[in-house]
Amino acid sequence: MEKTGKISAVEYFHGSKFGNGLRVAEEFKRLMGEKGVVVNIHHVKKAKPKEMPPADLYVFSSPGRMGRPRGCVRRFLKKLILPAGAKYALLTTEGAPRPDKKTGRIPTEEEIAKWQKVRPVMNEILEAKGLVRVAEEKVYVTGMKGPLEEGWEAKVAAFVSGLLIIP
Repeated sequence: MEKTGKISAVEYFHGSKFGNGLRVAEEFKRLMGEKGVVVNIHHVKKAKPKEMPPADLYVFSSPGRMGRPRGCVRRFLKKLILPAGAKYALLTTEGAPRPDKKTGRIPTEEEIAKWQKVRPVMNEILEAKGLVRVAEEKVYVTGMKGPLEEGWEAKVAAFVSGLLIIP
């Protein structure tokens, strides 16, 4: 558990359907393991939201489905029982923005935020339970079933580095 403000135990819950979220979770676990942090990975369908193991940090992940988290992840988060003040982070897999068919222009971050609500929906559920968000990141998936965007490992590495400096 928490020793002098450092993370030593992480519970990672994902709702991967095609394996992209699991690949991200495994890379997260590998990188955290190199820093001496124990990470346990669980699929939300096999986890019990009312019997959560103790941890310094909880990481939740969901692929985007029609711009929202998968239903199984939303249900899991709504049933989740954790003490108020528990720290959490989000590391989601979301559909990569595609160029407009007529103009060829890639949508801006503001335009993407209008239809891509995976992280805002998850944050709303978790913050209503009194949990404290410490970080969030997204990894893009370039097709319906993958693959993950080029350089996704660097995004996960940057996410891990950011977590390790959180007080």
